[in-house]
Amino acid sequence: MLETKVSNNPFEVVKKQIDRCADILNMDPDIVAILKSPMRELHVSLPLHMDDGSVKVFQGFRVQHNDARGITKGGIRFHPEETIDTIRALATLMTWKTSLVDLPLGGAKGGIICDPKQLSQRELERLSRAYIRAIFQFIGPERDVPAPDVYTTPQIMAWMMDEYSVMQGKPPQFGVITGKPLTVGGSPARHDATARGGVYTIREAAEVLGIDLSKATVVIQGYGNAGYHAARLMSELHGSKIIGLCDSKGGVYSEKGIDPEAALECKQATGSVCNLPEAEYITKEQVLELDADILIPAAMENAITDENAHNIKAKIVAELANGPTTPEADDILRENGVHLIPDFLCNAGGVTVSYIEMVQNSYMYSWREDEVHELLNRKMTTAYRSVLDTSRKYDISMREAAYVLAVQRVVDVMKLRGWVSNKSR
Repeated sequence: MLETKVSNNPFEVVKKQIDRCADILNMDPDIVAILKSPMRELHVSLPLHMDDGSVKVFQGFRVQHNDARGITKGGIRFHPEETIDTIRALATLMTWKTSLVDLPLGGAKGGIICDPKQLSQRELERLSRAYIRAIFQFIGPERDVPAPDVYTTPQIMAWMMDEYSVMQGKPPQFGVITGKPLTVGGSPARHDATARGGVYTIREAAEVLGIDLSKATVVIQGYGNAGYHAARLMSELHGSKIIGLCDSKGGVYSEKGIDPEAALECKQATGSVCNLPEAEYITKEQVLELDADILIPAAMENAITDENAHNIKAKIVAELANGPTTPEADDILRENGVHLIPDFLCNAGGVTVSYIEMVQNSYMYSWREDEVHELLNRKMTTAYRSVLDTSRKYDISMREAAYVLAVQRVVDVMKLRGWVSNKSR
């Protein structure tokens, strides 16, 4: 497991944000202590028989942060640099995310330290099933519902759902996991839900700032599922021009604009968008600093720090990634007049459609894709406007406003359930 600098440790960053929220709400220290501590944390070792006959042991985690508002919900990540602090941070953010869009859920997250690109399909399936066997007693449709995240797919979710069903000795338990293929209880709108929800919030922000999206320029850092669909939707729905893209290997810039589909085909064919013809190669660091109206960080944590925040030229920073901006960078962006749409608002589309998938699995009824889009639109629009109103009311940043709304809702339920005193403020 790799060491993380304390200053940019994702869980320390999240706790720092909770402290800021606590100051605004004059919150009791005992409540703050509860919010900073995940309720349950599971560490598992997963011995795996590799195709060559050897045995390799993988480390996995599942963290359930808070279930005051409902059963916990959160993705599963397969990543070679995964850490328990990243999982703790993301589980906490899931609590705020579900609260902010007013879903009856709490927050969780899981992950395995592995590089799925180095595993065969058979090894990947065995690892996925081993993980479910290890956490079997801690998840379920009425306890904790996982979903796909970084480097996990609908196929992996199908294997996990099947393994859980086998262990239950029951017919397919579709409700145990979301983000599944359509034929095993998935939602037709899940594939681009995170990006689509983010684009809805960008639309609202552009209206507030007086930006014409049909003439807007967009830069996207990270060209995985969320980044690609963000580029596609900004282009298709609003006619925005994508002028910069990057992935882990480098970036490209084109003043004339980049076709999202051509960029995807290039990445699939060559392994990176930086090989895109008729576009100028630039570093992934330079992509963040391009002169554009909208910057969409859609990769990993800590992309924008106090070292590069001064160089951000975008009018809107829409955080499709989790934790792409450090607290120090937050302050710099606000001082420079950048309108930031915080991660657990901007990327809440994924969990919102996952919740809809949970409901359809429970009802054994499926909504049409356009119906899910409309439900998502309403949820994201309401959440954005509530955060904006709170920001203006308290004269605080959009991130602080999102925390104030989400945390207050969780604390109110904790008080109603008797977890803390009603007089604690």
